[in-house]
Formats: sequence, C-alpha cells, structure tokens
Amino acid sequence: MKKNIIIIICIIIAAIVFRFIFSAAGNYIQNQNRKKQPAPAVSLHEVGEESIIRSFEAPGRVVSKYRVDVLARISGYLLKSYFKEGDMVREGQILFQIEPEEYSNAVNSAAANVKNLKAQLDYAEKQLARASELVKKDYIAKAQYDQILSQRDSLRAQLASAQTQYNDANRNLGYTNVKSPVNGKVGIINVTVGNYVTPSSGALTTINSTDPIYVTFPLDSKDFQAIANSDKEQNTNRKVELILSNGKKYEFDGIQDFQDNKVDISTGTVTLRATFKNPNDELIHGEFATVKLFANKPSNVPVVPVTTVLENQAGKYVYKIDENNLPQLTYIKVGEQKGDNWIVTEGVQKGDKIVIEGIQKVIPGKPVTIVSSEEMKKIKTESVTENKKSE
Repeated sequence: MKKNIIIIICIIIAAIVFRFIFSAAGNYIQNQNRKKQPAPAVSLHEVGEESIIRSFEAPGRVVSKYRVDVLARISGYLLKSYFKEGDMVREGQILFQIEPEEYSNAVNSAAANVKNLKAQLDYAEKQLARASELVKKDYIAKAQYDQILSQRDSLRAQLASAQTQYNDANRNLGYTNVKSPVNGKVGIINVTVGNYVTPSSGALTTINSTDPIYVTFPLDSKDFQAIANSDKEQNTNRKVELILSNGKKYEFDGIQDFQDNKVDISTGTVTLRATFKNPNDELIHGEFATVKLFANKPSNVPVVPVTTVLENQAGKYVYKIDENNLPQLTYIKVGEQKGDNWIVTEGVQKGDKIVIEGIQKVIPGKPVTIVSSEEMKKIKTESVTENKKSE
C-alpha cells in the first residue's frame, strides 16, 4: 500500500516538474522570437502649444441671494395668512396677521397717557410763567418758584417716557401684520392659522429670493492657480456658463464675482460664486448643475492630437519618447477638446515627442524604429499589398 502511494507522489512531482520545464522552454522560445522580430516602425508628433481661453468645469449648487426666515416679533394667535405656499411675494407684502386687539388697546392706553401728560405739562408751563413774574417782584419765595420749575421738568420727563411707550405700542401693533422683508418665493407654512406664536416659535415660513440668484462651486486649487496666473490683474468678473441637470445650457451667462480667501484643506478646493439673472425662476435654490468657468485672458497650453491618446482604467495616456528613444507610457490629464486636439493640463510639455502612428505595436520601454510620416504611409501601403497577395 505504501509503495503505491510513493509511486503516485512521484508521478505527481514528475508532472509538475515537466510542466515547469515546458513553460520555461515556451517562454524562452517566445523571447528569442521577439528578439528576432524587427522593432516596430512608428512616427512621432512633437507636442505643440495653442493660445486659448481656458475653461474649467466644476459641480455647482444654486443658492438664493437672500434666504430669510419670517418670524413673529410679538406673541399672539395667528388669525390669517394672505398667501399660498410657493407664491411670489414682494417686499412689504402682508403675509400673516396676529390677533391685534391686545396691542391696539395698548396703543389707546399709551395715547391717553400721552394726552393726559401733555395737558398737565401745558398747565405746569403756564404756572411756571406766572411764578417767574411773581418771583421777580418778590411776591413769592424763590423756593416756591423752584418747586414749580421742578414739577414742570418732571412732567416733561414723564411725557417723554410716555411718548416712548406710545411709540413702542404702535410698533408692536404694526408687528401684528407680519410682512415680507424681501422679494422672493415663499416656502412651506410651518405654523398654521389658529396657533399661538411667540418670537421663539421659529420660522413661520421661509422666503428665498430668486432674481438675481447665486451659484456656488468648488474649484480645484491647481485649476484656481492656473486661471489666476492666466488672468493676473484681471482676476475678477469672469464669464460663467451653467449646464442644467437635464444637459441643457442655461440661457443666461453669469459673472463670477466672489472667491474665498482660503483653500479648503479637506477637499483642496477654493469656493467661488457666480451671479445669474433668473427672471423666469428657472433656477431653484438647492438645485445642482455643472459650472463652466472661463478665463478672462488667453494662455498658451500644450495640446496633443486626439489620435495619440489612449485610455485604460488608470486614465488617459500617451507614449512619450525618452532620452534613449524608447517609448514610455505616460499618463496625462486633459481639459476640454479643442477641434482634433486635447488640451493637456499635466503629463507632457511643449517639445515632447509622442507616438502618433504605429501605436498598436508599441511596448513600453522596448525599442522602436522611428520613421517619418511619409515612410509610415509607404509601410502601410506595402503591408496592405502583402495582405492582399496572401489572400
């Protein structure tokens, strides 16, 4: 039994060794064949530059210029509301009414107090005028005159205080009509008619202004630096386009009129803001869209033909020829497409040589035969002719 097991194990080991030797031999033969094959012919393209107005895309969010919570400034029962949710309202328009009787009574009481004190003060002024004449002729004592003067001054102070109370009572009565502080679109009613409200009850509703309207967006700090270097002193009021979520371009262009004074360390971006006209209320607070920001001045940027750019899971790349005339896989970052070229933001520079024809046969780091575009056309023609003959 043990003998059979040993035989089986020896057979398995022999099979493994044979497979390893066979695989190594196959790889050796393939390598030898590759060495015998001539280096593939390629033609090159020298990376150039174009003077263009650069643009940068970023995700944007629509934000109302004014977002105002409508609050009760006094306490009382809500009697009426004068709008429907979603209505457009104007500044100063009455939105709610709070029960006014208590505040109307306070105004009447304060007005009566003012009237009473005015009458007393008027009498005191006349008394003081008479006392002034009498004290000059020594018909009354100076102390009596001073007492009348003091009473007059006290009534003046009481009248001023009463007038302030009357003004406050009128102000509170005015607060029974809750008015819109801005033009805009009214939101959901949070507190309905019949409820008792106070200044601490929270927002009765919220108003978002709609025209003009803001769009805020984060721009990568590298892109921000690039556009700042391009525009230099003209570093404000840039043109902005907006692409809506349905892919449609918004009819009005905006102006980038604000930029934050710091880089967000968690995202590596700078927050910018653009202002757009919104006469038809097409843009709604909180909506997401794509922002396209344009530089004010043109700048020179590297460009490469679209046909030289390949792509894999790691991104876009080209084959750049190194100092030893060997092709190296070089990843690039691109911006927008300009005609038949990609605008390159990172990876290659003006004057670099990249493979434009014969790309399919290139192996990174392996020798290639560099030929002119005319020679490459001739090679292709000969290859087509040979293929037809073989068929």
